Amino acid sequence: MEELLRRELGCSFVKATGHTGGGCISQGQSYDTDKGRVFVKVNPKAEARTMFEGEMASLTAILRTGTVRVPKPLAVLDGPGGESMLVMEHVDMRYLSSYAAKLGAQLADLHLENQRLGEALRKEGGTVGRGGGQVERTFVDQFGFDVVTCCGYLPQVNDWQKDWVVFFARQRIQPQMDMVERASGDREARELWAALQLKIPELFQDLEVIPALLHGDLWGGNVAEDASGPIIFDPASFYGHSEYELAIAGMFGGFSSAFYSAYHGKIPKAPGFEKRLQLYQLFHYLNHWNHFGAGYRGSSLNIMRNLVR
Repeated sequence: MEELLRRELGCSFVKATGHTGGGCISQGQSYDTDKGRVFVKVNPKAEARTMFEGEMASLTAILRTGTVRVPKPLAVLDGPGGESMLVMEHVDMRYLSSYAAKLGAQLADLHLENQRLGEALRKEGGTVGRGGGQVERTFVDQFGFDVVTCCGYLPQVNDWQKDWVVFFARQRIQPQMDMVERASGDREARELWAALQLKIPELFQDLEVIPALLHGDLWGGNVAEDASGPIIFDPASFYGHSEYELAIAGMFGGFSSAFYSAYHGKIPKAPGFEKRLQLYQLFHYLNHWNHFGAGYRGSSLNIMRNLVR
């Protein structure tokens, strides 16, 4: 591993530190190099390279906004045993506490960055673009992302769409429902989803949704802080509705009232927020159902029942 990192990163010195980490998807190890300490995430799954390429693109996109700190990504590599690896800056992190309010404000800035860019470009008569590949940042006027990103290890359909409701129904919920159908043929889930699809447009009446760059998987395990401020990591980014970001944040805890107060101080709740939050949480409950099994079936169906009433 050290030899591979020396060659691929152009380092003369690489040594494992003994610092390890990981979650339910990938494992990681830190290495000291003559260019600084790096953290290497490793995953043996066949789809891991797609997952890591999406994570690298996500980290790069968030980094470019200059709004909230993320570890700087360095490379996606093929490991010596056929595994895939993501190399990034090592950050010494601790549990988010002192900087919760600062994270709320910075996350709102991340979500407002594309809107502010659009307003500035309109004043300047600038160009309107779609993707984030250019060095010059352009306003993104559609929903999606330039590459596949994975929420957990499941790939997300990020094809660009003009209409957010179409994007969310077809490219977030429908693929999850298709996986449920293939795995269990759950009739009640299928019937509830058929009814809910007709109701979704009502939740967005008189609401303008401007594409916002999202972290995409912002639960308490993907946020932290160091002495300088908050850090977010393990993103599954795309351009979507800013409210979507708060769905998984509210499901598993880890975010204080100070975080929400700071966030909504910059992005106030729009009418219908609570129902849309349930709709967005449906995606994450379905995603957990497809990752971890039918323990998440009840929560998924309850949300659909509540929304179709």
